[in-house]
Amino acid sequence: MPQQLLFLEFNEINFEGIEYYCKQGALPNLNRLIADHGWTKTLSEQRYEELEPWIQWVTAHTGKTLAEHGVFRLGDITKHDLPQIWERLEEHGLRVGAISPMNAKHRLRAAAFFVPDPWTRTELTARPRLRGLYDAVVQAVNDNAEARLTVRSLQKLVLGMLDYARVANYAWYARLAATAIAAPWRKAILLDVLLADVFLAEVARTAPHFATLFLNAGAHIQHHYLFSAACYSGKSSNPEWYLRPGRDPVREVYQAYDRILGSVRRAFPGARLMIATGLHQEPHGRVTYYWRLRRHNEFLKRIGIAFQRVEPRMSRDFLIVCASQSQAAEAGRRLAAAKSSDGVPLFEVDNRGSDLFVMLTYPGEISGSLHFFIDDQPYQLAERDVAFVALKNGEHNGVGYFVDSGQSFQRGSDAKAFALAEIPNRVFDALGITSGVATANQAVDTDGSAAVMT
Repeated sequence: MPQQLLFLEFNEINFEGIEYYCKQGALPNLNRLIADHGWTKTLSEQRYEELEPWIQWVTAHTGKTLAEHGVFRLGDITKHDLPQIWERLEEHGLRVGAISPMNAKHRLRAAAFFVPDPWTRTELTARPRLRGLYDAVVQAVNDNAEARLTVRSLQKLVLGMLDYARVANYAWYARLAATAIAAPWRKAILLDVLLADVFLAEVARTAPHFATLFLNAGAHIQHHYLFSAACYSGKSSNPEWYLRPGRDPVREVYQAYDRILGSVRRAFPGARLMIATGLHQEPHGRVTYYWRLRRHNEFLKRIGIAFQRVEPRMSRDFLIVCASQSQAAEAGRRLAAAKSSDGVPLFEVDNRGSDLFVMLTYPGEISGSLHFFIDDQPYQLAERDVAFVALKNGEHNGVGYFVDSGQSFQRGSDAKAFALAEIPNRVFDALGITSGVATANQAVDTDGSAAVMT
């Protein structure tokens, strides 16, 4: 019987920042793990437009690079039948589970548990209360910019928390909820704490050989508040109306992850533990606003876009499903043509045939209303049409980080950096399965180039 392996996916976390707070004594569990086992780097795509977590996590779960798996958008994994790490292990007779894996498709025959991320439409394996909790999380995450939670979703959330929230965290939940209006980043932390409690409960209930937990609050908070972090030494800063001086949301979410790590290690002391980040963030170089449409259907109809339905995605993104390829082509053309009076495009459009993946990319401030044009016809994007998401502070870097309690790395050394696509093979090796994923073993030289091992 293989040793249990638990895999924590701390999306986009920067381990140089982790090291800074470890030295301050703020992260005792992470500091202990790193002191005992070190950490190394993973490498993925290099082109900036290919650095998105929904791309890199598909790589980490399949052992295939973007060029091989071809999944470029969040939610698009459902259009593919790519063998993922969970099915590979199930084929070898192992019981597996997953909580909120990014851009992952449920393809298991007998999952211990499988709860997808809030943006990917796939099956789930969960008890009724957990299904209800998932529905509430989906609604809360997709309406996050407007801080809106329906009564039905609130009921499901409360019932789910009664089942899954650990008593030891009750006071923590209360503090996060009570201060979330003044400190909105704490909503994301609260959700990750809840997902971690679900993970702990489901692993204890089902005893899987392998289980993954994906947490996204750190990525969200770094994107929006990195300039205010004590670990940031650059010259940029956030305005006082955005964040009061002296607050450090990055430290808060790192401390939350440290506490979650401690809970996992105490609950399952015999388990082997891996941590990966997929990629990481570095400081963004200019002032960029993030906006999200409030009422997608209403706005798109007002500007002459024909469609069947709209599916909101993360932050600025949404999917437009059209009745035909010709309808999608015209909708895409109109959206791509939308430009502000100073010539700045409003949208980035990816036409995939009969549907469109769209991102609201206008980077400037929208105060009162923004005048824009489509085919010389004037329109307005009013302040009431959009919800302010954040000021962009962090941007993606293809280097990720990796920790394994089953081996030791020179702390922070580049010497043992490896391709992100090698993660499934490392999981297979840890669980004593030698067949692994059908890709070439790759090591990475210290200059960052990949070399096939023979």
